[in-house]
Amino acid sequence: MNTFAIRHCRRYLSDQTLPYPLPCDLPELHRQNLRTVLLTTVFGAPICSPALEAKPPRKVLDVCCGTGLWSSACHDYFSQKGYSDISFTGLDIAPVAPDLTAQGINWRFVQHDLRNGPLPFADNEFDLVFVKDLSLVAPSPAPIQKLFEEYVRVLKVGGVLECWEADHTVRAILPNPPPAPGVSAGDQNQADATSTITTFSGTPFIVAQNQFLRDYNAWITKAFDKRTLTLVPCTIVGPMFVNESDVLKEIGSRRIAIPFGEINWEREGAAGLRGKTGDASKRQSPSDMASYSSSKIISTSNRTLNSNQLAVRQTALVSFIQMIESLEPILKDVSGKSQDEWNRWWAAMMADLSKGTSTSECLEVGAWWAQKI
Repeated sequence: MNTFAIRHCRRYLSDQTLPYPLPCDLPELHRQNLRTVLLTTVFGAPICSPALEAKPPRKVLDVCCGTGLWSSACHDYFSQKGYSDISFTGLDIAPVAPDLTAQGINWRFVQHDLRNGPLPFADNEFDLVFVKDLSLVAPSPAPIQKLFEEYVRVLKVGGVLECWEADHTVRAILPNPPPAPGVSAGDQNQADATSTITTFSGTPFIVAQNQFLRDYNAWITKAFDKRTLTLVPCTIVGPMFVNESDVLKEIGSRRIAIPFGEINWEREGAAGLRGKTGDASKRQSPSDMASYSSSKIISTSNRTLNSNQLAVRQTALVSFIQMIESLEPILKDVSGKSQDEWNRWWAAMMADLSKGTSTSECLEVGAWWAQKI
């Protein structure tokens, strides 16, 4: 049986019983790579666990490795610190990763469907098990928890399990939010350097104000409900770690909001957003746009952010728009729109978001980690 099939003019996994909603073609792989680069940038490294800084891993498992970009970045990160004898194993249902041995990486690829029983590895095999975007692979919550237990099984005592996720709905953040309590000086400095916002359960969010993002939220909710996929994985990963607290210790996390544009209150003070948040007519006027590029996403006039900080927000917005594009078939289906109606909505959305969102909509991402007892 062929691994891939063409549907909706894009390449997908041929098994239509999979809940995974995204294509497996070059544009989608580029989007995933862009997301990996974005998260590595805002976290400051390809790993977040302090234990890995003190004791680098020798054997690493990259679950749902995709193109293997994270493994490549992790290899480079530790090689620069003088640790070049680390082996990497990439695991995925689709063989899309290149042979990283050509880059001088000790690499092997294992093809495996996570629905088919235990992972094909021995107990206590890896020093680091890294998982990204688990929420798109398995329904929630029971199958995800079962997979989580497998990750712990193949982890060595003293080894680290680290998970990165991003929520699939969009919220707006209120002006001048407080930093997350207990955030380290280093993590806060990284957030300041990238102009991102450390968040926690008490961070003041409101519903998305942009009408197109409201549309997206409504449609993605219906589409994911049909597939039993979780919309807000950043709320379930932490509890999964806690559920394994009898075998895990030193549980830690970082939550970050990445705005999609230069926010009014950053430029004008808190009153700027309070006077404009609920009034879509007061947003910046969108420019006509047939296609997007990172150089056109956010206006650079009167900005208070430097070019690197703007690039982070541009990347978050571009990767999010690409995500909508990859999800078009399931979003269009639940929206009830014809293809012509969808095309008109898409063009209007692109024009509206061409300069980012001044009403503080954010991409919410998180990292969680722990050591095995």
